[in-house]
Amino acid sequence: MRANFCILGEPQGKGRPRFSTVCGHAKPRTPEETVLYENLVKTEYRRQTHELRFPDDAMLDVRVIAYYSIPRSVSKKKRQAMLDHKIRPTKKPDFDNIGKVICDALNKIAYRDDSQIVDAQVRKFYSDRPRVVVTIMECGGATP
Repeated sequence: MRANFCILGEPQGKGRPRFSTVCGHAKPRTPEETVLYENLVKTEYRRQTHELRFPDDAMLDVRVIAYYSIPRSVSKKKRQAMLDHKIRPTKKPDFDNIGKVICDALNKIAYRDDSQIVDAQVRKFYSDRPRVVVTIMECGGATP
């Protein structure tokens, strides 16, 4: 089994939870930007994969490729190097936050829980079309 889908727009990462105090107790809440992006991920997954769901006992491999927009201020030479993947983004969001927002959003949608993910990769590149491309596939047990 394999699922491929794409989220158009600038890559976003999982935001840090915000805390407020209610009656002397700290109450966490997810930032609104993160909630909106997770909903976009869910919607695009359902639309592009026809709501494919992996078995509850499946071991999963997730590959995420984040394409950032090229800054307008760069020279033509540097821009071409970015398009040729010779220069890659070293800016926020961090690779782990990109993977986390994607995997958390797909809990109970594509799979039972993201604990099923046994292998993962997040890569960052520049492109004229900012987007995030995600591939999820079942994998067999591999020796390290």
